[in-house]
Amino acid sequence: MATEPATPVRVASPLSERPRAPFSARSWLVVIVVGLVGQLAWTVENMYLNVFVYDTISTDPTVIAILVASSAIAATLATMLIGAASDRVRRRKPFIAVGYILWGATTAMFGFVQPEGGVDAAQAVGFAVVAIVALDCIMSFFGSGANDAAFNAWVTESTVPANRGRVDGVLAIMPLMGMLIVFGALDGLTQDGQWKLFFSIVGGATAVVGVIAFFLVREPAETRTPPDGYFGAVINGLKLRTVRENPRLYILLAAWAVIGTSTQVFIPYLIIYIQKYLRIDGYAIVLASVLILAAVISVLGGRLIDRIGKTAAILPAVAFMIVGLVGMFFVRGMLPVIVFGTIMMGGFMLSTASLSASVRDVTPADRVGMVQGLRMIAMVLIPMVAGPFIGSAVIIGADETYVDLGVVKQVPTPWIFIAAAIVAVFVVVPVLALRKTPAPDPEDLAV
Repeated sequence: MATEPATPVRVASPLSERPRAPFSARSWLVVIVVGLVGQLAWTVENMYLNVFVYDTISTDPTVIAILVASSAIAATLATMLIGAASDRVRRRKPFIAVGYILWGATTAMFGFVQPEGGVDAAQAVGFAVVAIVALDCIMSFFGSGANDAAFNAWVTESTVPANRGRVDGVLAIMPLMGMLIVFGALDGLTQDGQWKLFFSIVGGATAVVGVIAFFLVREPAETRTPPDGYFGAVINGLKLRTVRENPRLYILLAAWAVIGTSTQVFIPYLIIYIQKYLRIDGYAIVLASVLILAAVISVLGGRLIDRIGKTAAILPAVAFMIVGLVGMFFVRGMLPVIVFGTIMMGGFMLSTASLSASVRDVTPADRVGMVQGLRMIAMVLIPMVAGPFIGSAVIIGADETYVDLGVVKQVPTPWIFIAAAIVAVFVVVPVLALRKTPAPDPEDLAV
């Protein structure tokens, strides 16, 4: 997509002429610190907030689905708005730093939302549901603006095709490492019902990293300004003309939406499934083992992705994930769950790394922030609106329940993994279309 910039800027050179300097130690530190702590906060929002709602507000799986979908919409809007804004001012650091501080502050407030006594029970639950959904949307707006828009734009502009597989391989494990740290260090607080302290610790850590980012993050040298105004930059990615000019980008995003939807069928209910259906008391051991092993697979696989080709790695990675999903349907004991859970999550991480790096490779140089909004539509909005409701429908259809203190509660069943596997199979459609689509001009890309 060749466009005439409004102001003189440095034009990106072809792939063969770009320097291949190694990713600096300072850049790796930014990736690890900012990326990891951001995923700590997302772990709390994506998984533990669901447990918090299930334990203290409502066991209705539809409530969790509404919570997830609402936050996904807020996150996508934030990424589109903040991504375009950071493109216009050609700066990423202020959006990262200030966003993380506000993100942490709102995360710390979750523990204060609970049904109040002294009023009708149903009414109290209704008020609590509305309050937690509203707060989650506000938190997601700050978090996505900082992490998904500004930080991810910074990563695209700070890397080159030769090292993106490795960098995205490391970024892909950050959600797993975030889960592992939260499970290992803070899960005891949730077991004891100390939700206020739990959310305060994670929120405080996120805010502190926002302060650190002011001093640690350096602005990328290759940031380019889009030629249109702010509003035009926000909606540019939604225009049919932009789709026609960047077909590989949108095909890759479609593939990402399929994989994201597949994982959101089971991830919001995963901890509840292990606790309540499998009745594995040492579920933290299961999750820790799976996360560590899947992280190893992702890091090693990142180097392999750079060697064999990012798009060529998509189908094998998804096939690996599907094997794990099918296995999770059958297994019940701790060790088999660890084995197939590792395959499932390892395949998911490899799929995410290959898709993320591929998208960076076809990102227009003057639309890096805008593309983060498109990424959010593909990896968050569509998956988190569709996936949890598919999972909820499967859970309600299976009608598995248990009694807790005289209250009948629904419980997730293994069928959520089969449903996820069926969704994942559809990734074949965009991947085959990708093979028939010509590559764009390197001079137009953030390479």
